[in-house]
Amino acid sequence: MAKPAATPKPNNYIIVVFDSCRHDSFIAAKPKNIMRLGEVEPRWSYASWTAPSHYNLLSGLLPHDSPKQVFASEYYKKDFLKYAERLGVEGVGFKSLIPKLYFPAFLQQSLGYRTHAMVSLPVLNPRTILNNGFDTYRLMDHHNDMRAMVKEMRFPEDKPSFYLLNVGETHYPYALPDEPPEDWPRISGIHGVFKHLDDQIVGGKLIKGGDKFFNKAKMKMLRDRQVKAVKHLDRVVEELFDLVPKNTYITITADHGELFGEGGFFGHGPIMHKKVFEVPFIEGKLR
Repeated sequence: MAKPAATPKPNNYIIVVFDSCRHDSFIAAKPKNIMRLGEVEPRWSYASWTAPSHYNLLSGLLPHDSPKQVFASEYYKKDFLKYAERLGVEGVGFKSLIPKLYFPAFLQQSLGYRTHAMVSLPVLNPRTILNNGFDTYRLMDHHNDMRAMVKEMRFPEDKPSFYLLNVGETHYPYALPDEPPEDWPRISGIHGVFKHLDDQIVGGKLIKGGDKFFNKAKMKMLRDRQVKAVKHLDRVVEELFDLVPKNTYITITADHGELFGEGGFFGHGPIMHKKVFEVPFIEGKLR
């Protein structure tokens, strides 16, 4: 008698969030290693700043496209069914996450995953409500060092692993790990500055005809720094690809976009502009 087929082992699953990364910055960087996952899509964040966006991500709602003549309930149903492919587990859908509607807790308690988060921005620190359903949750020593996260990752064979990586190189001041802080750009001359718990400027209305810092050339310089950060991260993602086991599904996206002078704004936060919601989205197994 033939033996019954073995139940497929669930995939390891990793969500990498390039904090504040605009879709067009991502495209301009031409990240050849990241593109091994598939085709990059422009999608839309559910929120314009870090904390609420990550809550949506961890409730299972990844950045969305914008289909017309579709009921929201039908879109969510289809979106959650995608987790069957991501996890390699049949039958995963919206009902699977009820009643908590919180993805890490579902992975941990229902599917036996080891769950880990490594975050760069203090607004996501371990004392926040986002530290729920994780076996480990760490605020990194530096806000701009994805490579340090990769070095910490482990994939034991007895259980599948889930990782959330909040990556800060693409967040203002768009600084790479080896760049001295005294060389980072400094923001001044903003009217209505907004700050997060990380005490870093994240958005504001530019003074019309005001501080020379906000001329077009300097806005372009800031955006170019973000593009350079994505190019750097593409090399770090290659190191991640070399580390992960074959049965690993990876989603790379952003929590929100960024304004570089469009509409008279800089940054993100309480800003209503499409560029603060438009993000890159790419996912799959390695090709």
